[in-house]
Amino acid sequence: FVGAVSEIEPLSTEELLTTVSAATDSLEGIEDKTTTTVAMDFGRITLDERHVLYLFGTPGQERFWFMWDELSDGALGAVVLADTRRLEDCFSAVDFFERRGIGFVVAVNEFDDSYRYEPEEVRAAIDLKPEVPVLLCDARISNSGVQTLVTLVQHLLSTTQAPSYGAHT
Repeated sequence: FVGAVSEIEPLSTEELLTTVSAATDSLEGIEDKTTTTVAMDFGRITLDERHVLYLFGTPGQERFWFMWDELSDGALGAVVLADTRRLEDCFSAVDFFERRGIGFVVAVNEFDDSYRYEPEEVRAAIDLKPEVPVLLCDARISNSGVQTLVTLVQHLLSTTQAPSYGAHT
């Protein structure tokens, strides 16, 4: 996802799967997977002279939560990338952002070899609140990643309350 939308060459820590890493991460449902993110991806998108989005992609397993706490400090929002072949893997990310009050969207990554679920089916399976956007995407394609970020920003703008400056009489 980060590599598809970043305007700079992303810092990536994706490596080939080894026997050791395969023993650490379950490959159930994704037996053909050949690489894994071992720490994080970092990228950037410049919106205009004053606004830059910094993108951090982290693995979804709970053992990486120590990193999530640091990276989410000051975050405006998040994208939870859901793989329908292993949907249970996104539960911890959804819980993390809900508990911290960080707005997020769920982007259902459409893989060539996976069954295609409708967004509402995924919403029900994850037990998401109705206001959380669920959209389909292909994290390998730049336009799809950009549209996911646009949806996130629109969601954040629609749920952010305008500042109150006091009552005028």
